[in-house]
Amino acid sequence: MKTVEELSRQIKGIYNVDGNVKTEISGISADSREIEAGYLFVCIAGVHVDGAKFAAQAVEKGAVAVLTAKHLDLPDRVVQLMVPDIHHALEDIVPYFYDYPGKKMRMIGVTGTNGKTTTSHIIAHILRAAGHHVGVLGTIHALIDDEELPIHNTTPDVVELQHFLYLMAERGITHVVMEVSSHALELNRVAGIEFDTAVFTNLTQDHLDFHKTFENYVAAKAKLFQGLTAGDTVKGNKTAVVNVDDPYAKDILAACRGNVLTYGVEQEADLRGSSLQVELKKSSFHVSGPFGSVDLQMHITGLFNVYNTLAAIGAAHAEGVDTATIDQAIQTFRSVPGRFELVEAGQDFAIVVDYSHTPDSLEKALTTARAMHPNRIISVFGCGGDRDRTKRPIMGRIGAAESDIPIVTSDNPRSEDPDAIVAEVAAGVKQGLREGQTYEVIVDRRRAITRAVEIAGAGDIIVIAGKGHETYQILKDKTIHFDDREVAREAVQQLKGR
Repeated sequence: MKTVEELSRQIKGIYNVDGNVKTEISGISADSREIEAGYLFVCIAGVHVDGAKFAAQAVEKGAVAVLTAKHLDLPDRVVQLMVPDIHHALEDIVPYFYDYPGKKMRMIGVTGTNGKTTTSHIIAHILRAAGHHVGVLGTIHALIDDEELPIHNTTPDVVELQHFLYLMAERGITHVVMEVSSHALELNRVAGIEFDTAVFTNLTQDHLDFHKTFENYVAAKAKLFQGLTAGDTVKGNKTAVVNVDDPYAKDILAACRGNVLTYGVEQEADLRGSSLQVELKKSSFHVSGPFGSVDLQMHITGLFNVYNTLAAIGAAHAEGVDTATIDQAIQTFRSVPGRFELVEAGQDFAIVVDYSHTPDSLEKALTTARAMHPNRIISVFGCGGDRDRTKRPIMGRIGAAESDIPIVTSDNPRSEDPDAIVAEVAAGVKQGLREGQTYEVIVDRRRAITRAVEIAGAGDIIVIAGKGHETYQILKDKTIHFDDREVAREAVQQLKGR
């Protein structure tokens, strides 16, 4: 519980209070449907909806105060805390309301274009093996030890994020591993969190619809590393774990403060991977570092997972985990849903479902498939709507260049016309085709996956890219259930039944 007066004192800018400042606040939410008695309702003006329109509804459900940019027509008993910028006010108020949980636990932030989810889960797996209670916040879900909670953004807004962290601290979590998106860093959704270990995976083109330029995108990622020792810190042992093989490592390293632990395969690094053996269902490599050297056996595959594992080893080492525990944990780690996930339905060819939805991640997924020496690679991919349009033809060219039979289909079209999106991707495919190479355009994603299964032969690999773990497809007027893995299995079963 905090009073309106206590909350308002945290605001660094101008504010005005209309009502009883001694009113106690029991919770904070920007969703009127989640309001309970004693809550502060936050009136956020979104792209499509102004939260102020739901203030009366929130009051009916028990809200005793509102955070608003303008005075609202509400009962006199409701306290109105008025500020010129609601987002900045939330950055000041919410972490304080929850007693700064991000300063009480060890916070490991993982950022980069690709690899955040797998790296985060490997780190969490190692930390649990070391006996720690671990929370995870990422694209797929939030985890409090083994309890799974739904999550809406890679990094939630400051209200939802601080609530998650509060729950974790209350339940005895000692370490939190979280994916940190460029949006979250640029919009300061991570306000009030003191990071202890920051991991950089890689940087390739993505989110230019938001950042406008690649330079802005790089600068946003660098903020995580600049913040390691910035401001008031209450915890020691700050470490940046950086992939030196990435061309933008120099920008990240320039932003680092405190300890730095580099990793890589090609360049000299503190953690160096070598003697790589990448097979269809497993891989192994030798790693040398400050702790000595060890040969690692993994049940995940792909060069990108070698990098993800090196990053996780670096983070675990920074958090004081011993080499023997790291080695044993990696041997028992299994793939993250939708991350180069093998789909088995008794077929004599391989099916892989992967979340690759950027040019770089698609290329890595397809080159990983090629490294398995299949007869042919059949790719099924597209691009999401209402996102960076410039990557569509790029991904089309990659799909043509790195697979034998590219099939262009719809992803999550959102408000856009799926036929128009597919046409932009297909234009890139045409540019990348080799002499005699064929491709197909099948907008219906279910039909596209079924077609890939129909034409696959023994020893082929089908790579279904873009949606990975997602169990839905976002259309213009609705969201439907759609799981690439389920559809692929059904297609195989149908083929067997013929």
